[in-house]
Amino acid sequence: MRLVPRRSGIGGAFTSAHTVGTGMVIAALALTMAALLIPVRLFEGTAVAGPGGLIIDDGLGTLTTQYGPLTPTDRDFVRKVRSAGLWEGPAGRQAQERGQSESVRIAGNHLVDGHNLLDELAIETGRVLGIELPNQPTAQQRAWLAELEAAPIDQYEVLFANILRRAHGRVFTLVALVRAETQNSLVRELANQANETVLDHITVLENTGLVDYGALDDDGIGSISKRVAGPRSPRRARRTATGCGRRRPDGRPVGRPGGRSTDEPPVPTSGGGRPVVPREGADRPDPPFPSR
Repeated sequence: MRLVPRRSGIGGAFTSAHTVGTGMVIAALALTMAALLIPVRLFEGTAVAGPGGLIIDDGLGTLTTQYGPLTPTDRDFVRKVRSAGLWEGPAGRQAQERGQSESVRIAGNHLVDGHNLLDELAIETGRVLGIELPNQPTAQQRAWLAELEAAPIDQYEVLFANILRRAHGRVFTLVALVRAETQNSLVRELANQANETVLDHITVLENTGLVDYGALDDDGIGSISKRVAGPRSPRRARRTATGCGRRRPDGRPVGRPGGRSTDEPPVPTSGGGRPVVPREGADRPDPPFPSR
């Protein structure tokens, strides 16, 4: 008969403990890797780069509706339209009260009227399509409103024109993308109205003559505030002195003091600088756009 040597109890216990310990270490490493990877996956699935910032993906994918497919970009667009009205409407009412110039008060009127209309359309679109919409401004939007509220009266108008013009320029690219790509008829209708409204707001803000185009690419309101509080740039001072960018009540641009009006066409000159008088009967090119 073959004898099998017995393993001591101490050796067996040691082996079992070693095996259990190894398993616990492997399990701990697996949990650590999962904890590191899951947030990355979640972030990549909820926010993607888009025009003017991030497009938030709610994770619902493309839904089928009687008005056409409803994509994550469509839903995020409806939410952003509603979110814009939550702070740009109050900013417009603020400009109506604090604005010292007629052009700033006019811009405030346009902001209030435009976002009243967009709000109604966005809320109805969200109700019909089942999109949950925000009811409070974001932290960044509240910071913009607080910055405007705290601005000294001599800086308020410039700050108002630049913060609002910068915000509208960023959302304008998203409006164009959604209008070009959406297959949902309700979202398309909202994009049509948003395109008209945002372009109108950009126009009236620029008509104040206070927009510093060099500051539009800066990040955050702090950089705009520093430019407003600091010495006026020669370009901005020149624009204000000449009236460039301002409009008469009839809509025509203001002329330069001591010079020709900005709405007069330039006089063509020859190589020597003398005015060129067209020959009688000479063909003249048609204007690029029909006169109104």
